[in-house]
Amino acid sequence: MNTYWTHLDSPVGRLLLTADASGALTSLSVPGQKGGRTVRDDWRADAGPFREAAEQLAAYFAGDLKEFDLPLRAHGTAFRERVWEALDTIPYGTTTTYGEIAARIGASRAAVRAVGGAIGANPLLIVRPCHRVIGATGALTGYAGGLDRKVWLLTMERGKSAITAPAPPSGAATSPPATSAALQQEIIGFG
Repeated sequence: MNTYWTHLDSPVGRLLLTADASGALTSLSVPGQKGGRTVRDDWRADAGPFREAAEQLAAYFAGDLKEFDLPLRAHGTAFRERVWEALDTIPYGTTTTYGEIAARIGASRAAVRAVGGAIGANPLLIVRPCHRVIGATGALTGYAGGLDRKVWLLTMERGKSAITAPAPPSGAATSPPATSAALQQEIIGFG
């Protein structure tokens, strides 16, 4: 099975995108991501399969795109795939909780920890918006891409003036901007 890859610069760092032979996006990783992918020798470097993803990501970071429309193909257990599909239903600029995701997929409250594990294993950061999931208390709990990126993405989606509008990925910074404790407290009230 062929795996294609490319890098894209973005306001949250250099993204690594992979796709299968059909062109479906199979992963999107950020630098230092817990469980993120790294380029393998048997993958093919080819930006061609990623043109649409690059355009949509640029529009998203510019604040012009609220919902991605890309072919996605992430493989996991049936449970993980149900959780990942539920992530796709979280509207732009809003947040939900792990418990609410569990309820959406018909899982018990006892399954919240398993839901968290599935969200943490999401291979398609940003396009499958796991950054929009917070703790039941409003706490900004873990994010495989790092809490600073989670805060930055939520802030960007809310259009907060505390950060400057990001440049499209072609002029991207190498790391997300730092976020003040006061801004983090404001984001906790997203819901």
